[in-house]
Amino acid sequence: MFWHNFKYNLINTIRQKDLIFWMMLFPILLGTFFYMAFGNLYEEDELFSEIPVAVVGAESDETFRSVMDELSAGDNALFNPEYTDDETARRLLEDGDVHSIVYVGEELTMSVNGTGLMPSIIKSFLEQYETQKTIITDTAMRNPEKLEAVIAALSEEINCVDTKELSGGNMDAYAQYFHNLIAMVALFGTTSGLMAAIDNQGNLSAIGARKCISPTHKLVSIITALLASFVAQTFCTALSTTYLVFVLKVDMGDNIPLLYLSGAIGSLAGVSIGFFIGSIGRMTMQVKNGIAMAGTMFLCFMSGLMVGNMKSVVEVNAPWFNRINPAALISDLFYCLSIYDDYTRYIQTAGTLLIISVIFTAGGFLLTRRKKYASI
Repeated sequence: MFWHNFKYNLINTIRQKDLIFWMMLFPILLGTFFYMAFGNLYEEDELFSEIPVAVVGAESDETFRSVMDELSAGDNALFNPEYTDDETARRLLEDGDVHSIVYVGEELTMSVNGTGLMPSIIKSFLEQYETQKTIITDTAMRNPEKLEAVIAALSEEINCVDTKELSGGNMDAYAQYFHNLIAMVALFGTTSGLMAAIDNQGNLSAIGARKCISPTHKLVSIITALLASFVAQTFCTALSTTYLVFVLKVDMGDNIPLLYLSGAIGSLAGVSIGFFIGSIGRMTMQVKNGIAMAGTMFLCFMSGLMVGNMKSVVEVNAPWFNRINPAALISDLFYCLSIYDDYTRYIQTAGTLLIISVIFTAGGFLLTRRKKYASI
């Protein structure tokens, strides 16, 4: 009887046209638009690349040219110099092809067309070069016997900071949009969870009326309906995850099984919340569904689906809300897998979501248990 009820509850769930669009097609479309909008922004705008710079008069200082050539070689090159004349260099600067023009003469000077990080790096390099050149020249004139030691000392990289990587994960700030997209898909489970509640209430649906007069125990009917909703929702979330990871190639970490487990935990939370909403009062399916969808989109908004830094704003002003917002918690699961090497935060977040699921499911059972109807 249990599996028979589960089978037909599952069939009833997947036959819903809204399920096909909102939980399968819509996330794929939105994920594609996100990828088109944000896919290459991190590489183009945030990752450091060699600085294009025009150099005029480099033939007058072979030492400077050799230093520039050294800093422009290899995979971790700092500069991409173009040795040219003044007229060409100015045209390159005006067109934005270089960040600065360096004039080599008795003194090093530079010309820029604005401000920013790159011109500051070039200016710092020129000042350091001039300082070291002066030290070496003075030493050669006054204490030539110490010249070798001075050059060796200047060649050493002095670093007062011990650099430690917290993670080797994906540092792309735009990846959080994809994390929140999966969170939204998981929370769309409120719709199927809501149906599971309404379809077991005789005063709200025809299916519920038939179930109330059937010999099947109400607990079995509710559990099979919830299980069918959870399975269908988990499939939809897994489909979205598969599309993002294997089709769009969004970096969400290497632990693929935990990615799907995260989607399943999020789906469980979504279904349980929907089940609780569906168990409240005598409102119609349309009203309850409107409440569930509005609540879902509000939670996703506060998690950063529409405004990227919203989650940070909430963290500063109301950090407690991020600790109980299911959308923020679900996106955190994927964030943890993308960033952290250990699973401490992941386990804590997953545990919080499971607790939320238990609370809402228990609340739904308390609201629906032992309901009796004078007439159906």
